Amino acid sequence: MKASAFSYIKPSTVKEALALLAEHGEAAKLLSGGQSLMPALNLRLSAPEWLIDIGGLDELRGVRVTDAGLTIGALTRHVDILRSPEIAAYAPLLAEAMAHVAHPAIRNKGTLGGNLAHADPASEMPACMVALDAVIVTQDAHRQRRIPADEFFTGIYQTALAADEILVAVELPLARPGSAHFFHEYSRRKGDYAIVGLAASAVLDGDRFAELRLGYFAIGDRPLLASAAFDLVGKPVTPSMLAAAQAALDAEIEPEEDQQASVAMRRHLARQLLSLCVATLLRRPELEIRRSA
Repeated sequence: MKASAFSYIKPSTVKEALALLAEHGEAAKLLSGGQSLMPALNLRLSAPEWLIDIGGLDELRGVRVTDAGLTIGALTRHVDILRSPEIAAYAPLLAEAMAHVAHPAIRNKGTLGGNLAHADPASEMPACMVALDAVIVTQDAHRQRRIPADEFFTGIYQTALAADEILVAVELPLARPGSAHFFHEYSRRKGDYAIVGLAASAVLDGDRFAELRLGYFAIGDRPLLASAAFDLVGKPVTPSMLAAAQAALDAEIEPEEDQQASVAMRRHLARQLLSLCVATLLRRPELEIRRSA
């Protein structure tokens, strides 16, 4: 099957792209890396009247470090994030997680902004943004908005991005002293969609968490910032505390069954990831609680 007919245009500036979006609204789709959009077009899951190719807008590319934080342009390719020394120094969770995004051919073309705007609930990057307390920067013809990551993703393939807006950048706080991160996903094969995954950002204070943010993916219709982490902060973690956090997580999530896993399997793996994360970050292997589904 091939895509239905559409008109194609390639603007040379962000201003021009925004004017085209304002003119065509929901009849238009933005093309950046195209790794998600092109299959959807060919399967006729998406049938825009206009395709606006923003892939040549270099002003939306690159990684910048300032005193205020880390800014990543929306058209920065996955492979550039994977290789960036600034990302490795100030947001190493992204570099580790990016190695799990699909395969090299897709990482060579795919862009961060395209990935986030696509909002696949099984994708690694949205969960990383939630875990890192990122801000998503969007722009229309008149203004910019800064949307916290945990408010940006609203459902399966749905975001707070308006039809006349472009996702232009992501802003991240710089890693603080004592910062640590964790990433792990369960998948059938490397590069496959995750069955369940967890991206976590923490600040350690001796033998306890001063901060812990758990971003789960592939367990619901959007990335989840798990509130089960809150009771593990500010005090030495005991096995009973961790078991209580697992129970709280189990009550918090609403996984669905599909061809990859049952609801019970996803719940079990989510609990396992919580204990593995805490045990790894605190360097206390005895905390890895294993329970049957």
